Parts: sequence; structure tokens; C-alpha cells
Amino acid sequence: MEEKLLIKQAKNGDKESLLQLVMAQKTDYYKLAYVYMKSEDDALDAMQDMIVILYENIHKLKKDDAFYSWSKTILVNSCKNMLRKKKKIISLENIKEEGVYEAYENPEDKIVLEKYLSNLSPNHQEVIKLRYFLDLDYETIGQILKIPLGTVKSRISVAMRNLRESMERMV
Repeated sequence: MEEKLLIKQAKNGDKESLLQLVMAQKTDYYKLAYVYMKSEDDALDAMQDMIVILYENIHKLKKDDAFYSWSKTILVNSCKNMLRKKKKIISLENIKEEGVYEAYENPEDKIVLEKYLSNLSPNHQEVIKLRYFLDLDYETIGQILKIPLGTVKSRISVAMRNLRESMERMV
């Protein structure tokens, strides 16, 4: 109930309400930005850009229930814009995602996993990171990337098949 009230107040120009909404999910926003930016400072900059864009465009939000998926889409777009400006290429080689590697106690296993992931196309890397590093469901991934649910499932399926095949070749 409080969330709907905060969204209504934010739509009426209340900055504090908007900040409360963002702060309620700050960890999720940070993790999402970090996966793209690979740097704490850049992730925080992307979050800051997202907040400015949210404030300037909150009146355009049609469905209040979609606030968080809408804001995450804005965050992803902010990250991509920053990367474009810096002419960086998203690479999994420098990302340290603890959740993904908990099962691997041996650092060599982590290196091998990173090697296989880096062989995937950027689209496949993106869906794998969102699904398995951040544990997002298919619908959320589709909303964030603005692609249909079937495309999300297809990309994950193809990525997993490619990973499996490349791992089998190495064994």
C-alpha cells in the first residue's frame, strides 16, 4: 500500500518519495548496474543517471505496478549509454560475481567458467548474466531488455546449449 502512495506522490513531483522507492530496491539496482559496468563507481553513476531520468519522466509511467521493471529498464539503458560513450565492451573476464561462483571453491574453476562464458555472443552473455548471476525471472529479463518472453527463453536455451557443447569439446 505504501509503495502505491509513494509512486503517486513521486508522479506529483515529490523527490523524497521517488528516492524512497529507489532506496527500497537499491541493492537490486546496484547489482544490475554492476553486472554491466564492472566498476563500483560506474555502477553508482549509472544509478544516479537513472534517478535523474526517473524524476524527469515519472509522469509518463502509465501503470504504477510496473514502476520497478520500468526503472530497471531505464537503468540498463543508462548503463548501455555510458558504455557506448566510453566505448567499452562488456566482458565477463573482469566481473567478480560471488553468487555465481559459490559452488566453485577452486579459483581455477572460476577462470574456466569465465572463459566459456566469454565465448558467447553479447546477447547470450547478457541473458545468462541476468538469469544466473542476478537470478531474474524470464518475464523480468524480457521487460528489462524490451524483448518478448519467447526471445528470452530462446536466447537462454541457445546460450546454455552452446556452453554445454563447448564444455563437452574440452573434456
